[in-house]
Amino acid sequence: MSQWTNWAGTASARPRRVHRPTDTAELCAIVAETAERGGRIRPLGSGHSFSPIAAADDDTDVIDLSAFTGIVSADAGNGLVTVRSGTTLRELNTLLAALDLALTNLGDIDAQTIAGAISTGTHGTGARFGGLATQVEALELVTADGSVLTCSPTERPELFDAARVGLGALGVISTVTLRCEPAFLLEAHESPQPLDRVLTDFHALADGTDHFEFYWFPYGRNALVKRNTRLPVGTPARPLSPVRRFLDYTLMENAAFGGLCRLSRAVPRLAPTLGALASSALSTRRYSDASYRVFTTQRLVRFVETEYAVPRESVLDVLAELRALVPRLRHPVAFPVEVRVAAADDIWLSTAYGRDTAYVAVHQYVGMPYEEYFTEFARIAASVGGRPHWGKMHPLDADELRHLYPRFDDFRRMRAALDPGGVFSNAHLDRILGKPSEQNDSAGLVGPTFRS
Repeated sequence: MSQWTNWAGTASARPRRVHRPTDTAELCAIVAETAERGGRIRPLGSGHSFSPIAAADDDTDVIDLSAFTGIVSADAGNGLVTVRSGTTLRELNTLLAALDLALTNLGDIDAQTIAGAISTGTHGTGARFGGLATQVEALELVTADGSVLTCSPTERPELFDAARVGLGALGVISTVTLRCEPAFLLEAHESPQPLDRVLTDFHALADGTDHFEFYWFPYGRNALVKRNTRLPVGTPARPLSPVRRFLDYTLMENAAFGGLCRLSRAVPRLAPTLGALASSALSTRRYSDASYRVFTTQRLVRFVETEYAVPRESVLDVLAELRALVPRLRHPVAFPVEVRVAAADDIWLSTAYGRDTAYVAVHQYVGMPYEEYFTEFARIAASVGGRPHWGKMHPLDADELRHLYPRFDDFRRMRAALDPGGVFSNAHLDRILGKPSEQNDSAGLVGPTFRS
């Protein structure tokens, strides 16, 4: 691999060497050899993080997990499935469907590996549901000395609470055990609604819908509201026909919308008019299908993104300031804003740690200026204690982030204990976490014990 670039083109690297393990023993040997020679190594997922969290520095090896895939074991009766870390969500959904199982919640992109998705805090939407990491029942982790640690709520529980959203800083995840549920159908109801009405009804919509989100197209008066409802067992599916799916998703949401974005990039003064046009052209659709087919959609139009998790009670204030910001920007915006919700959880570096959360994601079409937009949005989010998504673009460093997470220093001490030499570090992790060598007992506390 001469050069690695992420999906959005916001991060690139020239790794020293690429390793492609096919089993855990090989993975352990690779990590141990790297540590013995004083090197560094980073695991590679699918490159869907917009931040450089997975990027290897010039002197760093990478572990390509694309051959480390598939289900290790499954107990369909209990809903427990153990899967290798390089398995993509798309592949996992197909494998689970064959077992008549499903993940409880998903985001709208399924190209990520399971390890990359949980490690960066990937989430879907639903006021009663947590992010993908809350569905994890156990993890197997290859640590910096090449040994294997397992963790769960009953085995090394503190490590479990840290490693579920571990940023790739504690070790290389080898397997993930997921708590799945019987396969289920979702009824999707997608419709344009006036943005002012959506905001007025926001909390009622979030609480009254299993999985609620909306997209606001800047310069337009309408939002696209998506309400996904779980259907009782035995309800017949009524999926979109192949023709309707092609027209709605492939032609309109990708080809036609991509054309509007390219025109906005070529002639920026047209972007507000084109954004209003996109808002007015939204259509209604209603169908039901297997949950993973409703949760996920194909994204062919490339963009850059930042996202902040804000206390749910603050989201309407954040959106009011964002609406006021957009007309003042020097460069127009060509992409919609996405708003979702999630329940509080107890994972140390989860963006929903300890609080019910609303997620506000702002995007810009690739190649269009985004710096002012993202910077000003970060300022708005910071005013209410917003936490940036670990896999998306943000300017915060360790000193700023430690004030947003009550267990931040505990996580850093755990990292220092497990990887004191920084085998899994890179420049980005050192910025957002600090260097491992500077963190052991940083507050005069003894780090936790991990080995039995």
